[in-house]
Amino acid sequence: MKLKRILKILIPVAAIWGLVVLFLQKIWFYRDPIRVSPNDPDLILSPCDGQVVYIRRIEDGKVYSEKLGQKIDVTEITKTDIPDGTGWLIGVYMSPLDVHFNYAPISGSVDRIVHTQTNLNLPMVDLWEYIQLTYLRKAVDLFAKRYELENERQTIFMHNERVSLAMVEIADKFVNKISTYVSEGERTRAGQKVSFIERGSQVDLVLFGEDFEFLAKVGDQVYGALTPLARLKKK
Repeated sequence: MKLKRILKILIPVAAIWGLVVLFLQKIWFYRDPIRVSPNDPDLILSPCDGQVVYIRRIEDGKVYSEKLGQKIDVTEITKTDIPDGTGWLIGVYMSPLDVHFNYAPISGSVDRIVHTQTNLNLPMVDLWEYIQLTYLRKAVDLFAKRYELENERQTIFMHNERVSLAMVEIADKFVNKISTYVSEGERTRAGQKVSFIERGSQVDLVLFGEDFEFLAKVGDQVYGALTPLARLKKK
């Protein structure tokens, strides 16, 4: 009798939980909210929803990693050559709870799209890091973790009259695909949807040059097409 009573409780709970998981995976994850971007050509907008996990200086094409005690070549992140040796690297971690569309940080032209495939995408965070980033919304320094440099990625190079940058979309474990909505040579507007990444992932933004005033900091929750990460300095 006790077992029957327990089952009467557990079965409905399991069914409700299954429906919640199904809703999150098949409907909520693919939500596409309307975004109205700020009308300011000097702003560099966040390319995605998520948490800023690092902002690093690029010198001579390299970024120093405290974890490894060495400098990492930016081409290890982009998996292709870069046009300038100085600039800034901003990492935004996208948890499964975030909107997974990616957006153009600026109005400009798409110069190149470079896709780098791997045989297997492995987890970029461990369980405790996942809990901190996803549920506690606490910043974790993910720069130069092993699979951040090894997993599948797509690098989109863009430029306008004042700035050049690269969006590096990095796949995490269980990522099925990166869907791309722009092509090389296409003109985009700031905040335009450019891609969608399945499941958890990360976007690194590489800003070439030095004329930036940062408006976001490590630990900030940012929103694609809405949150300014930086502003171009007035000339």
